[in-house]
Amino acid sequence: MPSTPAFAMTIAGSEATGGAGAQADLKTFQQLGVFGSIALTCIVSFDPKNNWGHRFVPVDPQVISDQIEAITAAYGPDQLKTVKIGMLGTTPTIDRVAAALGERSYQNVVLDPVLICKGQEPGAALDTDTALTEKVLPFATFVTPNHFESEQLSGMARINDEHDLVEAAKRIHDKSGAAVLAKGGVRIPGPDAIDVFYDGTTLEVLRVPKVGEHVVAGAGCSLAAAVTAGLALGDSPLEAAHRAKDFVTAGIKGRVESNAPFDVLWQGAAR
Repeated sequence: MPSTPAFAMTIAGSEATGGAGAQADLKTFQQLGVFGSIALTCIVSFDPKNNWGHRFVPVDPQVISDQIEAITAAYGPDQLKTVKIGMLGTTPTIDRVAAALGERSYQNVVLDPVLICKGQEPGAALDTDTALTEKVLPFATFVTPNHFESEQLSGMARINDEHDLVEAAKRIHDKSGAAVLAKGGVRIPGPDAIDVFYDGTTLEVLRVPKVGEHVVAGAGCSLAAAVTAGLALGDSPLEAAHRAKDFVTAGIKGRVESNAPFDVLWQGAAR
């Protein structure tokens, strides 16, 4: 009989071009040997007729609940211990996902705190940010904020350098109690792409030479998904962070070009 794989669920939005979102999550899980399931929260499709802006369509909250119900009924607590939270997008969605997290205990909850979708109105985005911080962040055991999200969650006006990113990671841990991998990437000046890991005890700056100076779509989603996969496979939080850093670096080196104004990460490059 074949061995049973590690399992992970992602609760995230669809990104039609395949570079980010749920598509990136599932590809990352599969590449790292983890069986992935997904509850879709929204559908995001870039608009090539309007400067590649976001077209954002939320999934009905009851449909989200139905998906989570099916997944958790199929795979019990002994199988499905790890969940990743990605793009939620609306306060009703956040309410429904927070309720689902409260109904079943998970060993690992990785929150990629997607605070803003460019298709949202500013007021709605602020409401979503507040709801996510108040209702979902408390469930997180591991948080993977990008540069902007690190500023928002830490309350820091600017993150300009490595010292600032370290301080942000510490503040986010103090706020959430979760392990933090604050993503600096190409936005922090210097020759290296840096991310800061902090879990209240261990502080480590993960650094590799930058692969170009431009953001690659899907890198953040794939990093969080790789952390999720690592935890599902039994990694410690720090081991999962290192696994994710190596995975994403390989994917950035093997990036896929497109007619959109951005390249996308290729998960298959990590083979």
